Amino acid sequence: QVQLVESGGGLVQTGGSLTLSCVASGRIFSDYTMGWFRQAPGKEREFVAAISWNGGNTEYAQSVKGRFTISRDNAQNTVYLQMNSLKPDDTAVYYCATPKYIAHITTLESEYDYWGQGARVTVSS
Repeated sequence: QVQLVESGGGLVQTGGSLTLSCVASGRIFSDYTMGWFRQAPGKEREFVAAISWNGGNTEYAQSVKGRFTISRDNAQNTVYLQMNSLKPDDTAVYYCATPKYIAHITTLESEYDYWGQGARVTVSS
């Protein structure tokens, strides 16, 4: 059974930084794409970033490009989301996710099968 556990959320001021971590268990971590999504209050969940199985390819939502960095440590079964220059619009619950079979980059929420419980990020103005 695949399990994803996020950590690192919290309260930060505008312009600050946070790093989210997501530890995976239950299968070979290095075989699959990992992604981050977020859901702001009253809004639908949206794609944030994704990284391919070996870290060779990454993809970002336009709203976070240049401010967020996704990375992974396959030896530690962990994916990270480094978030810099945070804005109040970044306030959301952040979820890590992974597809059941896919190793290439995908931004489609429907292609992600396993999800973490979420980490809340609040950016104060």
